[in-house]
Amino acid sequence: MAAPVMDTCHVSCCANRAPNVVSWGRGGLIAFGTCNSVAIYNPEEIRVVDLLNKHTGRVNAVQWVHEPDCSPENQLISGGSDNNVIVWEKLDGKFRACAVCSGHSGPVCAVDAVSLSSSHLLVASASSDSTVKLWTYSSDAAECLQTVAFGSGFMMDVSLALLPGSRVPVLACGGDDSRVHLYVQLSGQFQRVLTLTGHEDWVRGVEWANKDGELWLASCSQDCLIRVWRLFAKTAAEPDLQTDGIIKMKENIFQVSGEEFAVTLETVLAGHENWVYGIHWQPPSVKGDSVEQSLKLLSASMDKTMILWGPEEDSGMWVEMVRVGEVGGNTLGFYGCQMSPDGSMILAHAFHGALHLWHHDSNQEWRPSVVISGHFNAVQDMSWDPEGEFIITVGSDQTTRLFTPWTRKGSSQITWHEISRPQIHGYDMQCLTMVGRFQFVSGADEKVLRVFKAPRNFVENFAHISGTSLEKLLGCNDIADLPEGASTPALGLSNKAVFQGDLASPSPQQDGGDFNSLSDQYKESYFQPLKLAEPPTEDDLLQNTLWPEASKAEHASILLWSTASWKQLQSLSCHSLTITQMAFSPNGQLLLAVSRDRTWSLWRRGNPDLDTEAMFSLYANTSKDTSVHTRIIWSCDWSADNKYFVTSSRDKKVIIWGHAGSGVAVGEGEDARVTSCSSVLDVGDSATAVSICPFLCSDHSYLLAVGLENGQILLYKWKPLEDLSSESDWSRCKDTDACQGHTMVVKRLRWRPRLGRGGHGGQDSKEEQAWVQLASAGADHVVKIFDINLSAL
Repeated sequence: MAAPVMDTCHVSCCANRAPNVVSWGRGGLIAFGTCNSVAIYNPEEIRVVDLLNKHTGRVNAVQWVHEPDCSPENQLISGGSDNNVIVWEKLDGKFRACAVCSGHSGPVCAVDAVSLSSSHLLVASASSDSTVKLWTYSSDAAECLQTVAFGSGFMMDVSLALLPGSRVPVLACGGDDSRVHLYVQLSGQFQRVLTLTGHEDWVRGVEWANKDGELWLASCSQDCLIRVWRLFAKTAAEPDLQTDGIIKMKENIFQVSGEEFAVTLETVLAGHENWVYGIHWQPPSVKGDSVEQSLKLLSASMDKTMILWGPEEDSGMWVEMVRVGEVGGNTLGFYGCQMSPDGSMILAHAFHGALHLWHHDSNQEWRPSVVISGHFNAVQDMSWDPEGEFIITVGSDQTTRLFTPWTRKGSSQITWHEISRPQIHGYDMQCLTMVGRFQFVSGADEKVLRVFKAPRNFVENFAHISGTSLEKLLGCNDIADLPEGASTPALGLSNKAVFQGDLASPSPQQDGGDFNSLSDQYKESYFQPLKLAEPPTEDDLLQNTLWPEASKAEHASILLWSTASWKQLQSLSCHSLTITQMAFSPNGQLLLAVSRDRTWSLWRRGNPDLDTEAMFSLYANTSKDTSVHTRIIWSCDWSADNKYFVTSSRDKKVIIWGHAGSGVAVGEGEDARVTSCSSVLDVGDSATAVSICPFLCSDHSYLLAVGLENGQILLYKWKPLEDLSSESDWSRCKDTDACQGHTMVVKRLRWRPRLGRGGHGGQDSKEEQAWVQLASAGADHVVKIFDINLSAL
């Protein structure tokens, strides 16, 4: 057979933002709505095998029509924002739209169908027009059988089944009145026979299961609970025994053609911490000549978890058997869930359309699996890399995504996968272009062009997945110069580089399940390097595959402004990353700046007599080679006599700098170098703030306050010594206790510039001269002021 002129190699897409939009068939195929299409996805091949196009609006609901004998389905129902319901049928191996059911006046949000005979279907659809419509479909024709109106209410989900021991259809509807309504077809028309109460918020999902001649109905709600009901036929011979001490569940009874049926509440499942949007029974399976239904129920919630529930064998009590999820990153929770025909795989779809798949491995553990992914809004631009080995796309979903082919071990089939999400932005993306092999420029609605360069972790993983030589990829680039990865700061619009030194190493306390500080619990960088042999999961795409924005030195410049004219006087360029703090020396001759690039710079003012503008020029600075700090420098301050300045860093170090041994103010020593004058003080946690008291202690030592990431404030005395090897130049005076300190990061420390306590009279008295005051500000919304007795130190 001749090869096709045009063949689809890859389809990248994701599920629409709707609870009922994914359905897993007995034939192993997953159908889901993506924009205005229905995608047919094969999870074994990890690719979309077909796209069904007929809807003119967003597809909101998809449901396979299950065969009674559990054979692969040949029919599919979909409902969309074009107000239509479409019946799809498989003919000659391809699905085609056989009937369009038009009649709703609003978007269709839920559909279900039950097979009444080999050629006859009963279809139910719920819409935002406050109605549920029932349709009959046979031989390529559909007609509306009945419209059930709910006034001003809305039904969120519908489920059809056949009553036990009969061919009479029963319809369950869950709605915004917090109730589950049961309808039974009597004399050709559906009539309400029961209203099940108990939920306290909108009922989001309902689904029937048939086990041993009884119907089980699960309902889930925004009240975070799941209720399981049992519907069974009451036999006339069954005596109504009142047994002492046994609590009998209340039976709701209705009659159909003279036969009595009862509904009881079997259990209430509480385990989710947010709205439960989706429920799904484990599909029935064929055992010998009979069809067996397992009583296992899967639920998906906005709390980002999926739970598998079931009754214990011994007690019959319903318990939580498996819980998966808790996705990181900026995701909202799960909208719906499905289970594979054999129960070995479970699937959830999330708020942003991503599919999350777990499989039951040989060790009986649930592990995440590779799935396809794609944009959840319009794709605006794309660009190939110069070698044609991957493609980068940008979209109105504010993401940039990189796709590359992957050859699985033991398989000749090549599938394309998203292996990096270099940019997750705060504006809709509009354009991009590759600049060289591993660098691109993208533009968004913010009207700013941003440059991104691949981190080392991406290059390594790209080599593993694509089967390319790492040496070849790096070429002449020195891999040591590439950052490990990138992370997005809170409220940040773009990504910052994460270098090897920034990666959080687990502390012994963490291993023991104990946290010694907030620093261990809330890392500044959430990036963790991945070693990938296969495409990453959605969780990793969101968090660990970002690319850093290529920093340019001019973006880390210091801008000097005149406070008289408010005109910009000068731009001082030295640092390569964000400047975190600056401080003028008390005499106004020097400007100190510290940066994320782990270095400090010192700028000296020109002679005002010779230069009216008195421009600043670089006087001294540390480089990556000469810097003692190995992490971001958070804070800096000057001593009141201009002789020393101090820096504090995330590496837990506090260091004092100056002209060692000269005794002159910084900047005045002829040809004297600025070096560290103290031993390195390790304060045990990230030192986020530091300040030198403007008044000396009685022994002529300097008093410093150091604020930590865990909220604690430490007081140290420091005295210049010639021999620093003993580290006796530092002495610890005081630590704040649990009540005094902050509960979150100390952001700033400031000493009162006068001796004494503010508000106390007699500031010049000997008693007041013994006191100084320290103010602190924390991320816990609190400002504190401390009185400190110098004479007591």
